[in-house]
This record gives sequence, structure tokens and C-alpha cells, in this order.
Amino acid sequence: MKKDKQFVVIGIGRFGKSVATSLYKVGYEVLVIDNSEKEIQDIANQVTQAVQLDARDEESLKRLGIRNFDVAIVGIGDDIQSNILVSVLLKELGVQRVVAKAKDALHGRVLEKIGVDRVIYPERDMGIRVAHNLTSTNDLLEYIELSPDYSIIEVYAPREFVDKTIGKLNLRAKYRVSVIAIKSAEEIIAAPGAEALIKQGDILVVIGSNQAISNLPK
Repeated sequence: MKKDKQFVVIGIGRFGKSVATSLYKVGYEVLVIDNSEKEIQDIANQVTQAVQLDARDEESLKRLGIRNFDVAIVGIGDDIQSNILVSVLLKELGVQRVVAKAKDALHGRVLEKIGVDRVIYPERDMGIRVAHNLTSTNDLLEYIELSPDYSIIEVYAPREFVDKTIGKLNLRAKYRVSVIAIKSAEEIIAAPGAEALIKQGDILVVIGSNQAISNLPK
């Protein structure tokens, strides 16, 4: 059963693809937009709708009904000018909440000046850290607030997850969250498969509603 909130992800690099597919897996309506036909073909079966177009084209965004989306995530990476222009268009077209990826601090300040609701720095912070630290006793490390009720968070692997695979834990069914990366001292596993083993000391990057995240074992 699909949930009411609708997301649009613009720019399907590693970050955008990870966010879009994870949101879809836990039941949200997700539209992805990219100007690459190959990227759109690759992700089409993993989201609600995938559209190839130039997101800098205001009329194209209007035809898609972009203002009806609750949250827009701008994942455009190297082209800073396009990143900023698309963010401006989304705000002007009435998207309720715009989250944009920034390449560096200066880029981030520009995004803040044009009214972006949340700026994130995936390259600077290994793809998931943000400029908002949680002072929490629940082993939560850092998070990306995608909306007031939906986040991507880092959490130390709970004791009962250790030495179990993602498939065995079945987190989407049991907790309604998805693990989008596993970080250890040796490596980072992005989009871990069912066979990925969680070890003592691992950090999990988890996406889900704040309510679902709060129900994870401590």
C-alpha cells in the first residue's frame, strides 16, 4: 500500500539513486528526473515513475505537476549552475520542501540564500553525513531530514543485528526501514544486498519514517 507523501528526485547519480530507490522500497510515491536516457532506463523499474527531461526547463516541470510533490531532492552533482537553477525553479513553482545536494560550503550558502529548506553535503561527508548533529543517547549519529517526518540516519548496529544478514533481518517488513549502506572500519557497502552481513561496530545508514526509526532496537 502506497503512502500519501510524494517525493521527486532530480539527478540520478549514486546519491540520488540511493535515496529514490530506498524511498520507493518503503512505500512512497517517487518520481525521478534525469536528462540521461540510460540512467532513466536503469532506474525505471525501481521507482514509481522515471522521466527523461532537462529539469532546468520550467514548462516541463509545470507539465509534470511538480508543485504537487511534498518533497523535492536535488541530487545534481558536478553542474553547480544547474543544481542552483533547478532549486530556484522548484521553490518558485511551489514545492513544499526542497532538499539540495551541495558540492562545498560556498555552494551550500548559495542554496540557503535562495531558500532551500535543507542543504546536504554527501561528497564532503561520505554520502550521508549532514551539517546537523544529533546529541542523542540512542546511538543515532547523524541524519538527513528529508521532511518533518522522514529521515536518513546513521546508527550503530544494534546488538541483535550483529552477525545476521540483511535478508535474515527482513527490516523492511519488521521495522518499515531500509538499510542503504553499511560502514565498517574497512569499507563502505552501498545498497547492501540480502547476503550482506552486519558485524560488531558497523554503522548502518537507514532510511525510514521518524516513527519507524524510533522503533529500532537500541
